Amino acid sequence: MKKEMIRRGCWGLFAGIAIGFILSLMISICIADGTFYPVRPELVDTMGNELNAVILQTVLWGVVGAGFAMASVVWNIDGWSLAKQTGIYFAIVCVIMFPIAYFGNWMIHSIGGVLFYVILFVFIFVLAWIAQYLFWKGRIRKMNDTVETSNE
Repeated sequence: MKKEMIRRGCWGLFAGIAIGFILSLMISICIADGTFYPVRPELVDTMGNELNAVILQTVLWGVVGAGFAMASVVWNIDGWSLAKQTGIYFAIVCVIMFPIAYFGNWMIHSIGGVLFYVILFVFIFVLAWIAQYLFWKGRIRKMNDTVETSNE
């Protein structure tokens, strides 16, 4: 399990950086003023300059990607119920995501900003969970149909 976590973490590090860059690109496109916004201005102020802010944010993206990927091993623990796997995974990714999002200035530093971010995170998590559940339910149904037709 440790080797698998490390393998997934290495892959997740680079995936997190790539996804973070794509999100920055999408946000810049949505702002539509011809400027690339790699980080929030608050992070630039905190870090002293844009280069330091981009370096920190890139590291944070990598940590988030690696953390999410490493935590995904809980889905391979057959002795756990789906509810337990989901609860443990959600707890782990919350512990990873919320401090990074706060200190990386990905959320507004107010009660409303934090609540909005938490609600958005939970909403996206639930949508992703439902999508994965339906995907795997369909694949399992196809495999069962294949087994049934081959047994006839």
